[in-house]
Amino acid sequence: MIHLPLMKHLKLYFLILIATTLPGITLVFAQKETKAFYSKDDFYKVKKFDTHIHINTEQTAFIQLAKADNFQFLDIVDDRPFGLPMAEQQKIAFLHLKTYPEQMKVATTFPVKGFDDPDWAVLTINNLKNSIREGARTVKIWKNIGMDLRDKNGKFVMLDDPRLQPVFEFLVKNKIPLIGHNGEPRDCWLPLDQMTFSKEYYGSHPEYHMFLHPEYPSYEQHIAARDNLLKTYPDLKFVGAHLGSLEWSLDELAKRLDLFPNMRVDLSRITNLQLHTLRDHARTRSFFMKYQDRLIYGSDRAVNTTDDPEKLKKGIHEAWFRDWVFFTSADRITLPGFGDLIGLQLPVNVIDKIYYKNAENWLSESAGLKF
Repeated sequence: MIHLPLMKHLKLYFLILIATTLPGITLVFAQKETKAFYSKDDFYKVKKFDTHIHINTEQTAFIQLAKADNFQFLDIVDDRPFGLPMAEQQKIAFLHLKTYPEQMKVATTFPVKGFDDPDWAVLTINNLKNSIREGARTVKIWKNIGMDLRDKNGKFVMLDDPRLQPVFEFLVKNKIPLIGHNGEPRDCWLPLDQMTFSKEYYGSHPEYHMFLHPEYPSYEQHIAARDNLLKTYPDLKFVGAHLGSLEWSLDELAKRLDLFPNMRVDLSRITNLQLHTLRDHARTRSFFMKYQDRLIYGSDRAVNTTDDPEKLKKGIHEAWFRDWVFFTSADRITLPGFGDLIGLQLPVNVIDKIYYKNAENWLSESAGLKF
């Protein structure tokens, strides 16, 4: 028996010639060994995509870090009532996109100001067309719809409100994906002492703590409105931000993924995923294996102007690397306040999907649109 590893074509030719003329000689070709799992060292080698980033500065330290860590990213613009206004966010996003088109993509949004005006939908669609022309690939809709916006009669406008219909029909017709941050984590509607991960935030921001505001729509109403939207528009390419606001139950999330074939979710509530893993490792890993084509990595990092860019890069790099260890390894990981868990150690092909291929497929659907 002659064993053939990788060899030059000429050597291979002569050995085949010998094998065909001499009896009793068998050629065995060595195949390239494939890895079952990635290692920590592979972090820098593997192409990755973070689909949930908010850049609020013209500084480029974050983009340099993304290059070094082999990350592309989606910069998401929000219509939020605090921080950098939407127009400034979008100006910065397109500024960076022109300089780093291979490194990033942009998610635009639309303002709800003037919602009661009869021409609001037409103006909104025209503005979205302009943003797509500039290079935006997807549209983000924020929690202000359902938690802040009221019509002229004082009624909360929910995601399935018929007055939003022209916007959603425009997205479906042009195969433009929608990212939905609808509602908040379920913690938002619970007393502080019953919350899982949100005590500090809602303790400091009682104005956003819905448990204190029972006159606002309930958690269940937000989820129902989102589900109604997806039932009404089954062809809508939808990404539920933050595990679709179903971070507390993988079973509930699985129900939606089964019910809505065009729904995906980003993984930007990693601590919830780690808690699921701690409580039932096998079940959580099985969830990832079953829905590997529907899950997209995202970190929900805000990148602001800083006097210490090295500190900013260090903090984001360490968070990215911790997530990589959780998904790729069987290392012991400490979840503060809860205990230790073992990483999911997902196979290479699954990691490639949730860290890159799923995002690439999703964002390519709206590439090259012209209006």
